[in-house]
Amino acid sequence: MTARERVRTAISHKQPDKCPWHFDFTVPAHRRMVDYTSDPAFATRLGCHIAGVDPVAPDAWVELATDMWRDQFGVIWNRTIDKDIGNPDGAVFPEPSLGEYVWPDPDDERRWEHFGDAVDAASDRFVVVHVGFSLFERAWTMRGMPRLMVDFIDHPRFVEELLDAIVEFNLGLIRRGTQYPVDGVMFGDDWGQQQGMLMGPRLWRQFIKPRLARMYAAVHSAGKHVVIHSCGDVKEIFPDLIEIGVDVFNPFQPEVIDVFWAKREYGRDLSFFGGVSTQQLLPYGTPREVKEQAHRLMEEIGRDGGYILAPAHAIPGDVPAENIEALIEAVHEQ
Repeated sequence: MTARERVRTAISHKQPDKCPWHFDFTVPAHRRMVDYTSDPAFATRLGCHIAGVDPVAPDAWVELATDMWRDQFGVIWNRTIDKDIGNPDGAVFPEPSLGEYVWPDPDDERRWEHFGDAVDAASDRFVVVHVGFSLFERAWTMRGMPRLMVDFIDHPRFVEELLDAIVEFNLGLIRRGTQYPVDGVMFGDDWGQQQGMLMGPRLWRQFIKPRLARMYAAVHSAGKHVVIHSCGDVKEIFPDLIEIGVDVFNPFQPEVIDVFWAKREYGRDLSFFGGVSTQQLLPYGTPREVKEQAHRLMEEIGRDGGYILAPAHAIPGDVPAENIEALIEAVHEQ
């Protein structure tokens, strides 16, 4: 099977010839592996099964100063500490009003100029249109996390206007992106923390769920799969996610979700993507323990499909190179 065939088989809840896998790396972890392998292109040789293609215009990120970047939404990102994403610096909406803000254009031809070439180059893998910071995260980065959490209660109409505007932008990306020969759309939107949900299930169902349903329906109407990423303990809304059409759930953090329980309870309706601990096993385990757990996940969670093995998040910088090597070896030993 090709990588694409393997993922398609797995997420249709059938047994592929091998359990599919995927690895992402933070900047420090990537540097560590480049040094360890003496191969700057090592990540391209891992046989990863998923390719995310971003519909981003060339000027979507502007470097304002060293480690200070402005994104296409006007958010300033401070990357002096976190070199991968950074931390928002200031707020696009300091007051609960959209004012005269002009949203980026999802149909800007510059963002689609090379998109088709990128899709074609990844056609042996399962290709997803990547829509990161797809709703709640986009809102709080523009408004500020503390302000937005208060707005849920004090300024609900503003929250609805903000979220609706984000949805309209995303629907434009979905409409254009799914015209290409892709397999799905992957939405990134963290709703959870280590214990429960950031805004709780009631507010999530009021503000977030109906807007997710609109976006997921647009993906399905184009005949594509819905893949979502949400960090944290969000298991209490798994039935909601199934209801609104999620096909694949990522990241599947074993510290906050019992992955074996989740597969037994929801594996008929959801496929899972992740499962390898980045909080405990990878940074603090031994290579042998990493390999043993990877094999167990592939054999038990991957039985009858419905699973893509991956670290629960991009591999962080505190993971020893030997443990990363053990994880890579494990997937190739199937």
